[in-house]
Amino acid sequence: MKFLVTGAAGFIGFYTALRLLERGDEVVGIDNLNDYYDPALKKARLVNLGGRAKFSFQRLDISERGAMAELFRVQRFDKVIHLAAQAGVRYALHNPHAYIETNIVGTQNVLEGCRHTGVSHLVMASSSSVYGANTKMPFSVHDNVDHPVSLYAATKKANELAAHSYAHLYRLPITALRFFTVYGPWGRPDMAYFSFTKKILAGEPIEVFNGGKHARDFTYVDDIVEGVVRVADRIAAPDPNWNGDKPDPATSSAPYRVYNIGNNNAVGLMDFIATIEKATGREAKKTFLPMQPGDVEKTYADIDDLARDVGFRPSTPLDVGITRFVSWYRSYYGV
Repeated sequence: MKFLVTGAAGFIGFYTALRLLERGDEVVGIDNLNDYYDPALKKARLVNLGGRAKFSFQRLDISERGAMAELFRVQRFDKVIHLAAQAGVRYALHNPHAYIETNIVGTQNVLEGCRHTGVSHLVMASSSSVYGANTKMPFSVHDNVDHPVSLYAATKKANELAAHSYAHLYRLPITALRFFTVYGPWGRPDMAYFSFTKKILAGEPIEVFNGGKHARDFTYVDDIVEGVVRVADRIAAPDPNWNGDKPDPATSSAPYRVYNIGNNNAVGLMDFIATIEKATGREAKKTFLPMQPGDVEKTYADIDDLARDVGFRPSTPLDVGITRFVSWYRSYYGV
């Protein structure tokens, strides 16, 4: 198969491209290498992908309509894994247009490229943030998600809606994946586990929001990628039992599906910090702060649909994943 992986220099995109290449697929990766976080880390990921016979990379912004249309026209992809996005919840408070340009306009360009070139399956990244103000746990793909509490979440929900319309109008098979707090080696510096590790090893205080009362469904990157690849191999199909009188948000009469990919285990923030302290061998200096705008208190994924349909449940224990991350961090940064 010939895959397009958008956001190939990003955290999940890097691992996804690597996994596809290792099993023999051809991968074209694109990324704009923006400076939302250190571009040097993105370039280092690409170095690890470079030199492989079936990998090629183009520096390209998905919001560039003409360039994206030309990419699809020339390359003729079998499948697309769309992972490029403007990430982060708090950053949207200061730069909202970046989310519209990348997440909305960029995803529209991906949808159009898939439609016009006969792509057999589009797998696209959504986010656990779409659950927004929901408090029923665990979060289920069968629940309504109409109350986002951040612009990032709103753009991800908008992407799901646009994708469904394309699946309905053009019979384009699309699967949306709601990722839950992904972590691991080569991860994103803006994520808590990364900044906590950096500051703990440097002897600096860490900022603990919501008085430490947060809980997250931390999911190791290898588990995320396993789910992504398995879903990509299972082309979305219409649900023959879907009923417009009782519409199920997770399925459709169109070839469209939604899955959660999470560890199915909500870990308290203080326990999470303790795990990093153990892995680093150092105690964190903590500064407790209030809840931040756009944050949610808890995430917890119901992954029964994923397990039933592709036979996989994320299972990497937090202490194992964090130990691997800290080991990578020390090696990469020479700490």
